[in-house]
Amino acid sequence: MSLINQLTEKLLINIFNSNQMKNNLILYIIVLLGFQIAHAQQDPQFTQYTLNPLSVNSAYAGSRGHISIIGLHRSQWVGLDGAPRTTTISVDAPLKNRVGVGLSIVQDELGPSEETYTDANFSYTIPVSRNFKLAFGLKAGFRLLSLDFNKGTRVNSNDIAFQQGLNNEFFPTFGAGLFLHSKKKYFGVSIPNVLNDKQFADLSNLQAEERFHLFFIGGWVMDIAESVKFKPAFLVKHVQGTPLSVDVSANFLIQERFSLGVSYRWDDSASGLAGFQISPNLLISYAYDFTTTDLEIANSGTHEISLRFDIFKDRILKSPRFF
Repeated sequence: MSLINQLTEKLLINIFNSNQMKNNLILYIIVLLGFQIAHAQQDPQFTQYTLNPLSVNSAYAGSRGHISIIGLHRSQWVGLDGAPRTTTISVDAPLKNRVGVGLSIVQDELGPSEETYTDANFSYTIPVSRNFKLAFGLKAGFRLLSLDFNKGTRVNSNDIAFQQGLNNEFFPTFGAGLFLHSKKKYFGVSIPNVLNDKQFADLSNLQAEERFHLFFIGGWVMDIAESVKFKPAFLVKHVQGTPLSVDVSANFLIQERFSLGVSYRWDDSASGLAGFQISPNLLISYAYDFTTTDLEIANSGTHEISLRFDIFKDRILKSPRFF
């Protein structure tokens, strides 16, 4: 049984046994989140995955041909206490001899849990045809998972799982990926972590298990007018023991400055996206997710904002790449 499922069971028992229901609002929230996450992925999800494929595939490192720095913040299910919040920053750059490197840091919060992901990425690219290149990627890092049952909760329970207060667990990660791309098409497959770790094994039989993830990503940029580009894209996520998660999106780039699009995550949410190229170096982008599950009545949606700063060898990039 997963950590979230075990927390859900324990919290339900405490909620229905409590005489102070008004003090246990966050418990209801965690129960709702538990049911949602039990059918989704463990790793953080992003609506603007097309802006930062490095978050799902290490082989993307350095593929833009210059230094890219991306910061993103996601506030999910606004209005729910204990709802997920994710902040990430990443930087990647090409080196000589077909090598690319990158660093990614993610801070993910959910109810009483807080998890920090830190990964170093490495890629090696070879030409496979006149138009396409294939990059092989590796990533290595660690995760720090913290559980604080005293954070915003008032629990009347003798269960040792809720009396431990703050608990921390550290575990290593190692993953790999492939990224096939041209100037207008890209396809990738990746495994973010091949290690199967269990955390909190000694905490009242409460365990957090790192499940096997498999990601598929792809997109295609088409010129539909002199100043308009169209890019359909997809992200498919398979997590062991859960249903398949599928994201599809369609974005337009207008005059290489404005971007507008929509995205849909199967059985989860529909999204609107907008971006503005403030300068050749700086892009700002925003996404709003409208929940399509039963949680729709309890939240006001999800907000995601990102900034990308590019550092070029030349002062001006003649034609910015749409991924």
